[in-house]
This record gives sequence, structure tokens and C-alpha cells, in this order.
Amino acid sequence: MSQNKSTKISSRQAEKKVREATGELITPAEKRYQLGWAIFFIIVSIIAIIPIIRVISISFSSKDAILKGSVFVWPVGFNTDAYSKALKTGNFLGTMGYSILLMLEACAINMVMTILLAFPLSRRNLRKSGLIMTFCVLTMYLNPGTIPTFLNVRDFGLVNTIWALLVPGALSVYNMIIMRTAFRSIDESLYEAARIEGCSEFRIMWQIAVPLTVPTIATLALFYAVSRWNGIEDQIYYINTSNLYTVQMTLKQMIESIAISAEEGSTTQMTPENVKAASITLSMLPMLIVYPFVQRFFTQGIMLGAVKG
Repeated sequence: MSQNKSTKISSRQAEKKVREATGELITPAEKRYQLGWAIFFIIVSIIAIIPIIRVISISFSSKDAILKGSVFVWPVGFNTDAYSKALKTGNFLGTMGYSILLMLEACAINMVMTILLAFPLSRRNLRKSGLIMTFCVLTMYLNPGTIPTFLNVRDFGLVNTIWALLVPGALSVYNMIIMRTAFRSIDESLYEAARIEGCSEFRIMWQIAVPLTVPTIATLALFYAVSRWNGIEDQIYYINTSNLYTVQMTLKQMIESIAISAEEGSTTQMTPENVKAASITLSMLPMLIVYPFVQRFFTQGIMLGAVKG
């Protein structure tokens, strides 16, 4: 009886050691560690999101509540007059549509350029790939600066054209490195099997490499989309015509010049602050709508592009 009992205890201990070795068993210390970091990041997230919630609350609050400073994270005196004012100021809706189209075009160009450079550089049999990669990485550290870049854009005749917003930022080397690493993580035997079947390198890239790296592509597309949506410096430097301004540039001008007339102030619940807040909220909407659809790829895409295969 005692022998059977000791056998069970030893088998449990052996099972425990195996589970610890494979990472299946989380010790109490590890649980406390994970819980501590989870609480920390929850607090950081709350601190980061409070200003956004406050802007949205101000956009829906009444004039008296805003002037008294009683608005924090919940609207006081709910009204939507500020949104009506923001949508009627200038050509806000037209600019919003143009900005969305520009973002989609920029994202498509960025991803095509990134994939077409990352896939060849991921091939281990490509001659001089290390030298090409070195030149790419050097561009991350040796930035020519604003004035040389402007002179370059001007000499190519891109000033006051939509191409000034698309071409200079057509490729991010950092994102290309992530994409290259994701391609390298694919098993080489898949490529060999495709070559035996007579597939060209372009077909291998399009039908094998790209479908297997969809999480990384979705993640990088989100990076490019957010960068283009929030971009404003290139418009300040290269664009002088208002019909090429994106929603961020229009929002900047609106915030700097918006005013509420005495008649509007007496008949509505608007102040410049809640009109500005409404404009900012409207400009955030496309990213807030897109992100939930891409978020499920985010962690998987970053990890796929960060672990070298």
C-alpha cells in the first residue's frame, strides 16, 4: 500500500517537473508577477484614454457646463450643436472623404513597395542582399533633413500635387524589416515545392508568401494608414492649395480660426471649445472604426515579424 502511494507521489512530482519544463504550470510567483503587470498596464491605459474621453465629453456638453469647468469624463447638458457647426464649417465632409481616399491610396502604395522589397531580401540565395540591406538600414540613421528633402520634392515637380503626399513616404525601412522577417519565418520547403511545380518567384510570393503573412500585412497596413491619416508636416512643407489639404490640416486651421458669433452663442449651446472637440472627435472616427477589424491581427503580426525563422 505504501509502495503504491509513494509511486503515485513520485509520478505526480515527475508530471509537475514536466509541466514546469514545458511552461504549462504557472507558479504563484509568476501569477503575482503577471497580475502586477496586468494591473500596471490597465492603469496606464486608463490614464491614456481619459483625455480622449474628456474631448468626446466636451463635444457633447452644454456651454454653461464647459464654462464652469464641470465636464470631466461624462457629458453635462447633452447636445449635438457642436457637431452641426463642425460639419458646416468649410468643406469638412468633402475633406474627410478625400482624406480617407488618400489614406487608402497611400496604404496600398506603401504595402506594395514594402512587399516587393521585403520578399527578395528575405531570400537567402539572393546575391548581395546583405549589401542592399545595409543601404536600406543606413537611410534610417542618415536622414538628409527637411530642406534637402524639400528641394528634392521641388525638383521632381511634386510641390502642390497629391504625389507630394504619396511618394516621399512610400516605404518605411522599419516596416520592411518586419515584413522581411515574416517572409523568412516561412518554411523553405514550401518554396522548394513550388519551384518543383514550376512556379515563378513572383507567383511564389503572391500565392504562398503573402497568404501566410496576412497578420503581418494587416498590422503594417494599420501602421501606414495611421501614419498617413495623422500626417501633417508634408502638407505644411509641400502643399499650398486648400483643395489638397487633408482633414488634419483642415482641423488645424479650424482650431486656430474658429469663432462663435454673438447671435449663435445666445441661441445655441456652443462654445469654441466644444466645436473644436467635436471636430477632433470626427477626425478620430475612421481610425476608431478600422482598428477593431485589424486588432485581432496585431499581436500575431508583430510576433510573426519579430521572431527570426
